[in-house]
Amino acid sequence: MNAAPISFDTCKRTVLVTGATGFVGGHLVRALLDDGHAVIGLSRDPQAARRIAGAVRWVATLDELPPSTPVDVVVNLAGARILGPRWSAARKAALRRSRVALTRRLVDWMARAERKPFLLLNASAIGYYGVQRLGDATELDESAPPQPVFMSDLCREWEEAAVAAVAHGVRVECMRFGLVLGRGGALPMLLLPIRLGLGGRLGSGRQWMSWIHVEDVVGAMAHRWRLALEASGPPRAGITNVTAPECVTQLAFSRCAARLWRRPAIVPTPGWPVRLLLGEQADLLLEGQRVAPRRLQREGFVFRYPRLEGALASLR
Repeated sequence: MNAAPISFDTCKRTVLVTGATGFVGGHLVRALLDDGHAVIGLSRDPQAARRIAGAVRWVATLDELPPSTPVDVVVNLAGARILGPRWSAARKAALRRSRVALTRRLVDWMARAERKPFLLLNASAIGYYGVQRLGDATELDESAPPQPVFMSDLCREWEEAAVAAVAHGVRVECMRFGLVLGRGGALPMLLLPIRLGLGGRLGSGRQWMSWIHVEDVVGAMAHRWRLALEASGPPRAGITNVTAPECVTQLAFSRCAARLWRRPAIVPTPGWPVRLLLGEQADLLLEGQRVAPRRLQREGFVFRYPRLEGALASLR
């Protein structure tokens, strides 16, 4: 049975989406169009843009949008893929440019806009919290501090760039995404060894995996949007952990997926080859964070997929 459509607003708005052709961006654009909103998509990839059905106005640069362009909400999802080549100095600089520098240009565009958006929804990641020691079951809420590691620094700088929009009268919500599960993104790569019968423990298997179904990511953005409409007082900045209430270990994730896909999950992968191949980046796979969506829970947000088994079953 198809899930009910996601409602963002009773009024029809114009929304600027950066990263609109990405995994999360594509889902968001389709949901916005289904809810009757006008979408301006920022993308340098015209072929990917053509794969998204619907009446989207595509632009390759912000220079194509004059200050008179009316935009009500900006959703900033742009950023080069984190997992990939080793994090050399050049690669780290490229990751910063694709997130921090682009966000600064976006805020500069909002500063020049004749009519300011009322909301900026800015992507971030739970990498903000760095890594959590194996065996530490502490739940990290939105008040947990960053750490002096690259991924944490990148997220912190990204959020700081976005928060600068508050000075121009724009409410800012930074959304720290966990591992987003859907038919795309990182999940197919994670499922490949399981489907081949080679799934099992990665490294210790005890590292926490904080995940979220892509439908709940879009739902959380709609939730933040609706609450922004109700907010009073001057614009401010907020933080939201966008993760499911259930956090699991890597081994539990593998066993759950193997059970659903009817495959064994008994082949361990030692951590040292992963570290040899990826270097510092291996922390994303071998370490983890137990992140809790405390703000969403306090506000009564209803998750469509609060548990891993239901989330994975919906994606078979």
